[in-house]
Amino acid sequence: MSTYAGTVALARLALRRDRVLVPVTAVLLVALAGGSASATVALYPEPAAALAAARAVVASPAVLAMYGPIDATNPDSIAAFKTLTIGAMLVAALAVTLVTRHTRADEEAGRTELLGAGAIGRRAPLTAAVLLATAVVAAVSLAAGLSMASAGLGLRGSLAFSAAWATTGVAFVGVTAVAAQVAGTARGCAGLAYAVLGGAYLVRAVGDTTPLHWLVWVSPVGWAQEVGAFGDDRVGVLLLGVTWSAALVAVAVGLLERRDLGAGLLPTRPGPVVAAASLRTPLALAWRLQRGLLLGWVVAYGVLGVVLGAVAGSADSFVTDDSVRQVLEQLGGSASSLADVFVGVELHLLAIGAAAYGLAAALRLHSEEVEQHAEQLIATGVTRRALLVSHATVSLGGSALLLLVVGTGLATTTSGGPGTALSRLLPAALAPVPAVWVSCGLALLLYAALPRATVAAWALLAVFLVLGELGPLLRVPQPVIGLSPFVHVSPPPGGTVPTTPIGLLLLFAGGLCLAADGAFRRRDLVNG
Repeated sequence: MSTYAGTVALARLALRRDRVLVPVTAVLLVALAGGSASATVALYPEPAAALAAARAVVASPAVLAMYGPIDATNPDSIAAFKTLTIGAMLVAALAVTLVTRHTRADEEAGRTELLGAGAIGRRAPLTAAVLLATAVVAAVSLAAGLSMASAGLGLRGSLAFSAAWATTGVAFVGVTAVAAQVAGTARGCAGLAYAVLGGAYLVRAVGDTTPLHWLVWVSPVGWAQEVGAFGDDRVGVLLLGVTWSAALVAVAVGLLERRDLGAGLLPTRPGPVVAAASLRTPLALAWRLQRGLLLGWVVAYGVLGVVLGAVAGSADSFVTDDSVRQVLEQLGGSASSLADVFVGVELHLLAIGAAAYGLAAALRLHSEEVEQHAEQLIATGVTRRALLVSHATVSLGGSALLLLVVGTGLATTTSGGPGTALSRLLPAALAPVPAVWVSCGLALLLYAALPRATVAAWALLAVFLVLGELGPLLRVPQPVIGLSPFVHVSPPPGGTVPTTPIGLLLLFAGGLCLAADGAFRRRDLVNG
């Protein structure tokens, strides 16, 4: 029997299992690209205004660090400057999810062993996952580019935009294929792949804002920029991503042949027979299970805070043209200086990221329940309330800690002295905490009341992100934008902290947690 036997059947099975995840994600990503393009065309009907905005983008190192450069001679390029890099990373995240789900996650759950008992070759699951993820990345990227062309942008540039997204997405198919061989768990596999993605983004940002531009070519995220959509349109860069992915998949196949089924290259150690006294409470167990994830996020947020603080300090000095300054303020909102505009926008995005951590930590209890670990704990006398509260504490406390860390990191490298910077930046960094907690509360309530619909929590967070980032650009009515809790508690540095919205959001978050507690105690446990 061939080692690839059953690949087509497994790919069809994976596609059927993802019949909701893939279409919903694809529609959101295509809507992000097409909607942003339509709104930008409406916002800048005159080419001269679009070119002024493009010049503003390339003149600001702060914006370059966040979104990357664009061609300031093509008015269409302004329609892609926000969605190109962020969208490429979202496509890469989709590739990470698909490959992890159909390789390491299936192996961890025992499904691969079950399939291997039939006419399925050893390499078939990995090959099927790679083929599926590559096809999805290509289809989503092409559809996004065509949506931009339908919005009125040039077809050549739109297709180059597709190539940019596909370049990064395909590259992370290969990265995740290797991560699935290295890590022994699905969480470890995804963690490794996302760590590479975060590092690639950081390397690209350094390359775009320093004389070390060659660093951009080291980063798969930077390759998306080097396509030069709505500029040079170097579609051939896509071959770099394809070649990189093919090489890593070949490495993954080689590693697959050298390890046991169910094991990763990184060894896993069994724990001690008797738990330490510090682990004999539900909260201590939740902390033990989640401390690695939180530590990784804390390190990433600390680095981001330091880097962003250093970049923000030079934002004002690079823009002297009043018209360019006005355009930048339109892109980032009103504030007293461009540095504050930049910091305010970044803190808003980082608050969304902290909420993403909070959701992952809160929903860890769902996987504990599915894997029947929660059932074993409850059998020992641990109450459901204690179980829920322990994971909720890690979720709420950890997400607030991330914003504290990023605010402190910003203050250490921002000009004006640590004391002054802390008094200006920490309130702005911590003000979104109630909005983050509302997101966590929604996730807890969904898990407690509808455990099979917890993915809706991620969809809600994506909606909050789109409303906050693109709502004004897409001319969404203000009452609809107001549905996002983050838009009410994002003051610029040195601005007035909105105490009333903060109080109301805290009450709302508390109500959601209480409702989750009631729902969790009334339903049956879910197994499998």
